[in-house]
Formats: sequence, C-alpha cells, structure tokens
Amino acid sequence: MTATDRAIDLVRVASRAADSKQGVDIVALDVSAPLPLADAFVLVTGRNERNVQAIASEVEEKMIEAGAKPLRREGRAEGRWILIDFGDVVVHVFHEEERLFYSLERLWKDCPVIPLDLPAATGSTDRP
Repeated sequence: MTATDRAIDLVRVASRAADSKQGVDIVALDVSAPLPLADAFVLVTGRNERNVQAIASEVEEKMIEAGAKPLRREGRAEGRWILIDFGDVVVHVFHEEERLFYSLERLWKDCPVIPLDLPAATGSTDRP
C-alpha cells in the first residue's frame, strides 16, 4: 500500500509551508503500510519554541487553504512538539531537542521517504 496522490499533494503543501517559516530537516514518510490511520508523516524541526509555533501555524493555515481539515492538535502551548492531524497526513513540528530525543525517523525507518520539491539549502528529503 502507498500514500494516495491527495496525501502526497498535502505533504508537499505542508512541507512548503514549513520551509517558508525556516523549518529545517523536513522529511516526509509514507506510513500507509504499517499505519492504517494515516498515509504520511511530515517531520520538521524549528530552532526554538516561537519558531516551532510559527511553523505549525503556517502549516495549518496552508493546509486549510488546500482543503484539509485539522482533526486534532497537540502541544501548541509548549512549542516543543506540535502534532497536527489532518487525517491522511500528520504533521510533527519539533524543537531540535525533541526531534533528537524521540527520533521518529528511527522508529519509522522502514517507511519510504516521499520526495519533496524544496530548495536544497533549507529543506531536506534525506534522513538525518
């Protein structure tokens, strides 16, 4: 099973939004095979709590504009790990320390990476 075309489109919307707010180490994973509740995860790192919150806000705004409805949000007040669930796509915006500690890339290492169209200087499709 692979992520739907709609999920991949939304992944790219979320990734571009995160990139526009200086999100770094942006990675998208196709989790559709092991996880029946979502097609893709987008992982992005912010440099501090304010940056994490700004990235999450921009992602949510652009995803809503693209027709995605946020089903659940967690962690916005703390700004350390904000999770926004859009159904087929779940966006994780991490503070640098939380990204390293929880290491979701390691947990989902068997999942294929979804290629992103981001400038090479800011976004990344490679796993750290």
